[in-house]
Amino acid sequence: MRVLVLGAGAVGGYFGGRLAEAGRDVTFLVRPARAAVLEKEALGVESPLGNFRVPVKVATADTIAGPYDLILLTSKHYDLDAAIAAIRPAVGPDTAILPLLNGLVHLDHLAAAFGPEGVLGGVAYVGATLRADGSIRHHNRLSGITFGERAGGISTRVGAIEQLYAGTAVNAPASENILLEMWEKFVMITAMAGMNCLMRGTVGDIVATRDGPSLMIEMLRECQAVAEAAGFSPRPQSRERVQAMLTEHGSVNNASMHHDLEAVGRTEADAILGDMLDRAGNLGVETVLLRAAYCHLQVHENRLRAGR
Repeated sequence: MRVLVLGAGAVGGYFGGRLAEAGRDVTFLVRPARAAVLEKEALGVESPLGNFRVPVKVATADTIAGPYDLILLTSKHYDLDAAIAAIRPAVGPDTAILPLLNGLVHLDHLAAAFGPEGVLGGVAYVGATLRADGSIRHHNRLSGITFGERAGGISTRVGAIEQLYAGTAVNAPASENILLEMWEKFVMITAMAGMNCLMRGTVGDIVATRDGPSLMIEMLRECQAVAEAAGFSPRPQSRERVQAMLTEHGSVNNASMHHDLEAVGRTEADAILGDMLDRAGNLGVETVLLRAAYCHLQVHENRLRAGR
């Protein structure tokens, strides 16, 4: 299977890097400056699951040669239009596009660009950052992706992707109900990012306060109520796992959206909190804390646009 990974940042670099480590046919589509670094230094990953540095194939907008069998898409939501333009030359009639973005709103955009049959659903579980020297730091033992056909079932191409990751450090099971998996992640990341940003702290910082645990649970319940109204009620094991994670004392868990907020950069607020809030409104679900968190992030985004 010929694989293209858009970008070699924290998420794409990690999951694509694990394929390269295993000797799979993987190419990274990157900007010329990043290509020069990778060609000179190779791709380095420091991880609790094993450090590695491996030479990788790179392509730029001028050198990309498609089609590819699989494209891993790991852009930020606000870069999605640029990402679609970048991968278009790599897409053929049988190309499977596997987006590993949080939320759901990107699925419609990709389907409109490439046709619904070419776009899979997917969820990534990893804590990683891109260092200033171009290497990737994997912070925890989370190392997984789940993917599947949006209509359900296990197709031949989905089974092939599962086999692609067999024998690597990535846990990559195919899912017969990927939209439910995506909704469960959507609920978790919206609740965590919303509270991290609204309270300007980690999970541990929040639950160390008098009302932090109850407010965290209330935010989670609001998001779960939206999922239920949409027909994707999180499973009991997901509810228990996520609530335990979001109320863990001393936890350093902290959504990347909060990192972006603290760095006075752009966030994915519209595509995550904003989209969840839109769905809540359409479904008649009241979301008091979610509204407050999104308002907070809108103020930040408005100030950025005004240059303040």
